[in-house]
Amino acid sequence: MGPIPLQRDTVQRPGSHSGRADARPVARTSLPGNPLAPSAARRFVRAALTEWTGLGLPAAVGFSDRLADDATVVVNELVTNAVVHAGTTVELLFRMEEATEDEAAALVLEVADHHPARSVRGERPGPLTAADRDGPAEYGRGLRVVATLAERWGITYRTGLKTVWARLPVDDWTDSPDPAAEPELHAAELLAPSTRRAVRDDADWAGRGALSFLAEASDLLAGQLDEDIVAALAGQLLVPRLADWCAIWLQGDGGGRAAAPRLVRVWHADESGGTEQLRTALESEPPRLPDEAGNGAVRIPWPGNEGEGTALGFRIVSGERTLGAVLLGREGAARVPYEVTALVEDFVRRVGLAVGAARAYTRQATISRILQRGLLPSKVADIPGVTSSLVYEPSDDGVVGGDFYDIFPCPGDRWCFILGDVQGSGPEAAVVTGLARPWLRLLAREGFRVGEVLDRLNRLLLDDAMETAEAAALMVAAAGGQHLAEEGGKHLREDGPQLPDGGQPRFLSLLYGEMVPLPGGGVRCTLASAGHPLPLLLRPDGTVRPAAEPQILLGVVEDVAYESQSFDLAPGDSLLCVTDGVTERRSGPLMFDDGDGLARALAGCAGLTAEGIADRIKRAVHEFAERPPDDDLALVVLQAQ
Repeated sequence: MGPIPLQRDTVQRPGSHSGRADARPVARTSLPGNPLAPSAARRFVRAALTEWTGLGLPAAVGFSDRLADDATVVVNELVTNAVVHAGTTVELLFRMEEATEDEAAALVLEVADHHPARSVRGERPGPLTAADRDGPAEYGRGLRVVATLAERWGITYRTGLKTVWARLPVDDWTDSPDPAAEPELHAAELLAPSTRRAVRDDADWAGRGALSFLAEASDLLAGQLDEDIVAALAGQLLVPRLADWCAIWLQGDGGGRAAAPRLVRVWHADESGGTEQLRTALESEPPRLPDEAGNGAVRIPWPGNEGEGTALGFRIVSGERTLGAVLLGREGAARVPYEVTALVEDFVRRVGLAVGAARAYTRQATISRILQRGLLPSKVADIPGVTSSLVYEPSDDGVVGGDFYDIFPCPGDRWCFILGDVQGSGPEAAVVTGLARPWLRLLAREGFRVGEVLDRLNRLLLDDAMETAEAAALMVAAAGGQHLAEEGGKHLREDGPQLPDGGQPRFLSLLYGEMVPLPGGGVRCTLASAGHPLPLLLRPDGTVRPAAEPQILLGVVEDVAYESQSFDLAPGDSLLCVTDGVTERRSGPLMFDDGDGLARALAGCAGLTAEGIADRIKRAVHEFAERPPDDDLALVVLQAQ
């Protein structure tokens, strides 16, 4: 999400006779109801504070680092509530109120969502009591933080809108009116490069500073899918804010202590030479931290012969596994304050979660790549008299996709092509793909006609799902759950086969066809579509028409007789086959194929080669929305010569 522009209102101040409108600091924006909204809201608030400070307004003199931290934490909690419990677009208004005779200057945050029937996290009838603020509660901690930091807060209901607001007084947090005083770490610069401060104010990390730091660090680390990048970000966050240097080791993913740790990142506040000297001193001796220490701080010897101070080690843990270690040091310090060590412990726990998530993603992505290579043909056949072009782009989510394709020869001078899409993704989709493609080849080569191939594949999918469900029921019965097994058998007979984990049946959409070359050029094409986006036929004059009739998905019901359509693909004619990753590509509420969008795009491809058509359609799909496609994208173009 890019920079969010500030919208500032202007009003005529009471008593002003100059005829000019003075700026009243008000910033407002709309945020999407997704996990990116809280971090965008924090950036928005910081940008507003920076701009208002530059205006030289009287109330802005009272802005302090602590006030900025408070505003950041409050907007994070309010926007998170709106996203989690409403999921709609979030309207954020941030304004500064000048001091009056009755009230001090204040910052006011208003966060509105469009689901007024849903409660916010932590909301319950009646005022918040002292026990609510101090003790754990079942309804969450989010608004207890807001109640602690804000002078006042509340909830306003309007038709179709719920607004949660909080008021933070400005003058209560004015740390120093002296403009020459040394600046502290500002929330707006929390994650930006900063020079080392001459004096660290460790007391700041005991409360609001720690909350803001951990909130930002969590967002930054959680979005990374590479463990080395997690380590690099962790080092940048620790130095120089909390330590003069740090080093991060990660153990290999082979498991436990048997995997030798590697020194991934070394950071030193003295970038001119301190980093390399520290790396040299640390590479010779990897850290060995006792298991009984958990992920708490362990005092370790100061590395090398240069300098002296306090060095601490923290184990990086995810679940029950040790993933590595973080070492940090403060030069010339006899001890590291408890506030800092407690904050680092919390931070290292987040590093462990991020490293564990990155490793899980890497393992899943590796498995998916291997499965994908095994489930798809290494090469498709060339059909005599036909040029073909294939585009296949799996979604970038690290999970094996459900789209598959194939072109292969069959006896009788026939050439068969398939384009399928299994419902869902991951291992279940891989199982169905691994069954469907070999079955299709076998049935086609046995000489069954197009409709008969789909009939038999439908029966095979239903039989396989039934056998899987029956096997699961037998396992339950063998474990002593006879009643559950009988109930499962009843539902199996009444509702059809279900996957053993309670999922849906193995639905499959499929486009299957065969081509036979004609003596005078072109091919005779026979095909059928089972719950699949219909293939489109493009004539050289730019006319486009569907080349099949819609029919039910495979693997849904038993008594289906699939029918096929036959037509001649004359020289210059092109057949476009796609999966729903093309037709259902979204841009807001719109889909690519709304209003026959795919047919319109194909009509503009008249005169292009098969490769040119495939490239044009792929580009149109990508350009339809700003975000990358979130589904597998597959298309096949077959053009008669």
